[in-house]
Amino acid sequence: MEHSKPKTLNILGVTGSIGTAARDVVLATPQRFQVQFVSAHQNVEALAQAARALNARTAIIGDEARLSDLRAALNGTHILAYAGAQALCDHAAQPADITLAAIMGLAGLRPLLAALAHSRCVAIANKEPLVAAGALVKEIAARHGTTILPVDSEHNAIFQVFDPSQMQAIERIILTASGGPFRTWSAQQIKAATPAQALAHPNWSMGAKISIDSATLMNKGLEVIEAHHLFDLPAQKIDVLVHPQSLVHGMVEYVDGSVLAQMAAPDMRTPLTHVLSWPQRMRTPGARMDWAKLKSMDFEAPDLSRFPCLDLAYEALQAGQGACIALNAANEMAVAAFLEGHIGFVDISDVVRAALELPHQKTFGSVDAIIAHDLLVRASAHAYISRIDNRKKRA
Repeated sequence: MEHSKPKTLNILGVTGSIGTAARDVVLATPQRFQVQFVSAHQNVEALAQAARALNARTAIIGDEARLSDLRAALNGTHILAYAGAQALCDHAAQPADITLAAIMGLAGLRPLLAALAHSRCVAIANKEPLVAAGALVKEIAARHGTTILPVDSEHNAIFQVFDPSQMQAIERIILTASGGPFRTWSAQQIKAATPAQALAHPNWSMGAKISIDSATLMNKGLEVIEAHHLFDLPAQKIDVLVHPQSLVHGMVEYVDGSVLAQMAAPDMRTPLTHVLSWPQRMRTPGARMDWAKLKSMDFEAPDLSRFPCLDLAYEALQAGQGACIALNAANEMAVAAFLEGHIGFVDISDVVRAALELPHQKTFGSVDAIIAHDLLVRASAHAYISRIDNRKKRA
């Protein structure tokens, strides 16, 4: 169904893999959207290119030192240029039909909260705000009547087949995982894995951080915590199954034995099309499933001995908000250190485990308190990583 009045759209993080896929969706039917602003952290060239392509009113670069470069890149256009975290929050606090939140890390938390107070719908693609501040995100959305739309393929799948009027009849939800590049590797092989091998995801095209998280299964652990907040379910009702074909993205099992599943080709443009057009549907520029070529679909339980990060995420969820903040912060530090060659692949889970052993509050009442705890954990994780790195150098 075509609509004469386009949706006003903001894109927080337009240059990453999610932002790039969202641009494809918008440009497939540009008459449906009016892009108010787009943002990026440092990539001026990609930001300017996206702003031009999407005919955005405003472009915002996070790094204030790059503002003059952005203005130069937009010279000759009508597009306004701003820079800095405050500018991002100020623009997110302007009315919009939908805001897509795709800024990686806790840097995206403040503009997300601003958007939740002023957008009719917020499509959340970055994991960190829900993992670190899920209760706060839900509280602000409820206070302002804002609809949260999950973009992650797994949560988007659950969203499509989850009946909130039948909460008591939901036995469990099941998030699927591809298993990553090391699904069939032995523990000894995994121990020697290189960054290049870990980045080689078999199904999805993603950024470096999320690709490593997929290889460790931490990505799925973070999704379990997100699902707890998105669907108001306890940890014992959130399961994970490894599904290497990545065609079934999520399932809801009801007490009568019925299982409703959402299926699609492994292409992020599909869930993005769903959320950007919600509550209607529109044609996607993404890939389609070829049913005639589908020979089999396999499912297996995750091996927690080879992929302990998933188990650590369940532990953090049971322990409370402070532990969830620690899980996310330590994992970010460990992944960066692995990509830079300072620690090995299996050291990632060791860094996270050490962070979870620190004392953590159950709950936090403000963004400042959340960020302060995040920074404390990062400092501790940095020290732990340095000790591992020093041992490696001495060996």
